Amino acid sequence: MGTELLDATFAALADPTRRAILARLATGEATVTELAAPFAMSQPAISKHLKVLERAGLVSRGRDAQRRPCRLEARPLREATAWLADYRDYWAESYQRLDALLDELQAVDQTDTPRRHSRPDGSRG
Repeated sequence: MGTELLDATFAALADPTRRAILARLATGEATVTELAAPFAMSQPAISKHLKVLERAGLVSRGRDAQRRPCRLEARPLREATAWLADYRDYWAESYQRLDALLDELQAVDQTDTPRRHSRPDGSRG
C-alpha cells in the first residue's frame, strides 16, 4: 500500500462518524439519506464524510436508476490491517521475551532465597 493511501485510510478512520458509516456499510449498501438518518447532521455533511471515505478508497458509489448506493470497499482496510500486523508481531515478541525474563528472574529468586529456620527459643534466624 502506498504511503499516501495508507495516510488517507488512517485519516478517514480517525473520525467516529466515518467509522460509524463504515460499520453501517459493512451490513450492506446504503444511500446518503439512509446513512444520514442516525446522525444529527445534514445530508451535505454526511456527503463530505463520504468524500473523505471515497478518497481513501474505503467507499464507492454505484448507480441504480435514481439511487446512488454507497458500498464498503474492504481492500484499504485489509492493507491497513496488514501494516498494523507487523507491529502486533513486534509487541507479541517483546512480551514473550519479557515473560521469559520474568520466569527466569522468579526461578533465580526462588533458588537464592535463604530459608529461615526456627531457633529453639522460637525466634527466626
